[in-house]
Amino acid sequence: MLVIVAPGQGSQTAGFLRPWLADSTFASRFGWLGTVAGLDLGHYGTEADDDTIRDTQIAQPLLVATALVAALELFPRPSEARGQVGAVTGHSVGEIAAAAAAGVITAEQAMVLVRERGKAMADASATVPTGMTAVLGGDREEVLAAIGRHGLTPANDNGPGQIVAAGTLEQLEAFAGDAPAKAKLRPLSVAGAFHSPHMAPAVEHVTRLARSASVHDPRTPFISNADGSVVRDGREALTKIVGQIARPVRWDLCLDTMAELGVTGILEMPPAGTLTGIAKRYFRGAARPVETFALTTPDQLDAARAFVDQHGEAPAVAPIGAA
Repeated sequence: MLVIVAPGQGSQTAGFLRPWLADSTFASRFGWLGTVAGLDLGHYGTEADDDTIRDTQIAQPLLVATALVAALELFPRPSEARGQVGAVTGHSVGEIAAAAAAGVITAEQAMVLVRERGKAMADASATVPTGMTAVLGGDREEVLAAIGRHGLTPANDNGPGQIVAAGTLEQLEAFAGDAPAKAKLRPLSVAGAFHSPHMAPAVEHVTRLARSASVHDPRTPFISNADGSVVRDGREALTKIVGQIARPVRWDLCLDTMAELGVTGILEMPPAGTLTGIAKRYFRGAARPVETFALTTPDQLDAARAFVDQHGEAPAVAPIGAA
């Protein structure tokens, strides 16, 4: 059983799109999505430096457009993918790309939503100095207790050995001086406390926008970051995606669901590597082997298609409308 995953903010690196944009079809499709977003995404994916593409308003549309166009390279006939892909999901902003891949919203709607999401989150981040710190290792309960003790939010629960704390810079500084035993703290280079109550103003803005979006029920099972559930209703999927802006990403629960569905292969869309790395740690020693494939450059497409053929089958959870 195959699961396709889309990465979140922080996975982008300077110049990562150069090999992809060498293909005229990819470049044309990518240019169209950039036009919808009102950004020269081709420039940002090839010429801009790391500091520039770290900007929330740039990074988020860049990642969603990349995942969507790469998916078309992998599945030139999207209808065929629905019979091979068991489920789709994404980490944080990657959920928007996953929702479009599942047919909940169109690619154009996805770009409008991610454009507004990025702007709103950047605006919310500017009100109070906030940030995020990754906590690596340590006892899970002790880590969560320390995060709560300092008024922080466990904004990303990425599975064994990795939780990301979010809050004010003052709270994070106090947390650094009271680190949980056997845990390493790594401050993240992000603009704010994403997936925490500090993002509430962004939720209000994107919610108003999302109300006018026409949605469809997922054609491929969609796994939500909110609680790891398989969402069968299109409006519910979009509502959860918007609410996720100010609520923790439970990637650990998404992995649990993949395991319950019987996943055998996880393919990560570009810029890939982060989510497949987490999956390798999570499934290490599992009774059922789970293979991963990080699609990073177009010269891997043939190997990626072979991976799809190897693991693809009818979805473990039937799409809405199936007999």
